[in-house]
Amino acid sequence: MILVVKHVVSEDAGLIGDLLRERGCKASTVELEKGDSLPASLSPFNAVVFMGGPMGVYDEERYPFLIEEDKLIKEAVSNGIPFLGVCLGAQLLAKACGARVHSAACSEIGYFDISITPEGKGDPIFSGVPPSIKVFQWHNDTFDIPAGGVLLATAEECRNQAFKIGKNAYGLQFHIESTPEMVSLWLNEDLSNPDPTIKERAEKIISEADKVYNAMLSYYKLIIENFLSIACK
Repeated sequence: MILVVKHVVSEDAGLIGDLLRERGCKASTVELEKGDSLPASLSPFNAVVFMGGPMGVYDEERYPFLIEEDKLIKEAVSNGIPFLGVCLGAQLLAKACGARVHSAACSEIGYFDISITPEGKGDPIFSGVPPSIKVFQWHNDTFDIPAGGVLLATAEECRNQAFKIGKNAYGLQFHIESTPEMVSLWLNEDLSNPDPTIKERAEKIISEADKVYNAMLSYYKLIIENFLSIACK
């Protein structure tokens, strides 16, 4: 059984959920925005996936579930339970492992190139993935690599894009799960903003979503499948 934690309804498991179903992997989804409770322990689960969300990792007073999440992530890392954190999920992993999460030098919203590091090329999660791929990003914060962690992917403007710590805990700053439909949904608020610059940016991203997704889909699937090969043993 895989535990999937969603922070908000709109940030679904997307492609990750599709591949879980295709593989026949059983999943239990916690919908925090709907008031679901996190499990007290990870003992019933073989793997954990934490999705993204608009909150920051230090917003614990406003979102008390972040404190519980921190404990679960530490449990996963300590016990070698496969963990995949996406965007906010990656930042939570970094924080739980003692690294600093802070405002990035610039926001990344849209499709950006990431480069796989030499260490990433040798890691199972990026096995078969080319040296550079284009991914969807939406974040204002970034993370330092925890002590003992390994940097797996970088980008020009926001350096730390993917890392591994422990036996098989992974953090991906980018949205490997996002489909064009999800991207359009997330950008809908930008489209309603009267600022023409924001509207133009959102329209441009939406217009290129299908093209990028179709070109990169096999690599997105491969990264997810590589993780599920660990998680669904």
